[in-house]
Amino acid sequence: MPIEQRGVDTIPEEERTSGPRDLISILLGSNLCLGVIVFGWLPPSFGLGLWPSVTAIVTGTLVGIAFTAPLALVSLRTGTNLSTSSGAQFGVRGRLVGSVVGLLLSLGYTALTLWIGGDVMVGALSRLTGLPDTGVSRAVMYGVLAACTVVAAVFGYRLLLRMSKVLSIGMVLLLAVGVFAYAPDFTTAAPPDTAYLLGSFWPTWLLAAVAAGLSGPVAFITLLGDYTRYISPRRHSSRKVLWSTGLGLLVGLLIPQLFGTYTALAARAGAEYAGPLVDAAPFWYLVPLLVAAAAGSVGNAGLMLYSMGLDLDAIVPKATRTTATVIAAAVATAFVFVGSFEWDVQAAMTSFVLVLTAIGTPWAVITLIGYVRCRGRYDAEALQVFNRRSKGGVYWFRGGWNVPATLSWAVGAGVGLLAVTTPFYEGPLLALTGGVDCSFVLSGLTGGLVYTALTARTAPDPAPAEQAAEEPVAA
Repeated sequence: MPIEQRGVDTIPEEERTSGPRDLISILLGSNLCLGVIVFGWLPPSFGLGLWPSVTAIVTGTLVGIAFTAPLALVSLRTGTNLSTSSGAQFGVRGRLVGSVVGLLLSLGYTALTLWIGGDVMVGALSRLTGLPDTGVSRAVMYGVLAACTVVAAVFGYRLLLRMSKVLSIGMVLLLAVGVFAYAPDFTTAAPPDTAYLLGSFWPTWLLAAVAAGLSGPVAFITLLGDYTRYISPRRHSSRKVLWSTGLGLLVGLLIPQLFGTYTALAARAGAEYAGPLVDAAPFWYLVPLLVAAAAGSVGNAGLMLYSMGLDLDAIVPKATRTTATVIAAAVATAFVFVGSFEWDVQAAMTSFVLVLTAIGTPWAVITLIGYVRCRGRYDAEALQVFNRRSKGGVYWFRGGWNVPATLSWAVGAGVGLLAVTTPFYEGPLLALTGGVDCSFVLSGLTGGLVYTALTARTAPDPAPAEQAAEEPVAA
């Protein structure tokens, strides 16, 4: 299979051969990994039992899908990734906001997947072969997983799609066997000595709904376009792509997260997940667990790393996608080492998802408002001005930046950060929300309202008839 040569350039119609079924496969197969499963452990680690955990995850996931899935339609129309597509609202240089948000999201989730997957693999091998469970063995395992992930990401979309189709079947079977493996120890009660993280039920439940449920779909706000840009809008309707996106996210996220909740309760996993998961596994399930940790981690991290390569390629147009992918992998692996040896996994995960959700949500809201305003009609060539090191076009605005959109995102993200609560930081606006983290809602509403107000009289024409000529930019 040849290495994919496409970066963030527009995919030609003849290469847009994927369909809605492929979209479902990649969203299902890529999410069946420990990097997603571990989010199901968060509600029990916050002090919630079975049904509060399930309702928090399901509610948060459904809300997140309703918000995130429509973004898939943007790249269906533009033929490029979502960060580049957002240039229609933020400007061809302002789209760097989306690239940075996407890079941070993918970086964090890649590191988390390698971290959890590596820890479980070392734990399983320790029980199977007597391998010492030390920092050195974990570091080696992180490196091996990262190397395999780079290969998958460099080869690109076609290989990742094939891997996802295999994983969507294989991982479902492995997780189904896992249900029987952990059944004798399963309990509906929260892990022992685990009090409500925020002191009472409802604030803790809301935190779980955001950190475990909502964060799953929000992680895809910049990723969905990586797949839908390969789907032809001439052959597949927007409605079918939208429903396929929603179904893929729903099944792909709920299966692993609910498995994570189930195993966390069975293993009494309070402050840590990987260790108790391995310790509670019957000996006969260690090999399937090892396979699931390895294959799932490479599949999920490969997809995230692929997206990181695209975002970094968008930030540095001179870099090839392959070079950008390797650089992104090195940075992600460095984060794994720091996280594994210096951070508490629960605190790191919670802080990471809440902060990035607050930052990313207003960007997504502004991009969706733009899609509605232009009725899904974009100038695909004008979106590529920055990549060609040119200037001009209908999305040039002021020096390549749409100031109202960028300002609206900054205000929304700022409000979100002021309203977030994490183990490391609590925003001052929490006093106005009764201590409940409403950063997702506040950041999205603020960003959207400010953008609507600033552009109410200057909204661009849905289909610009005339395009400004591009001029080369001196290197």
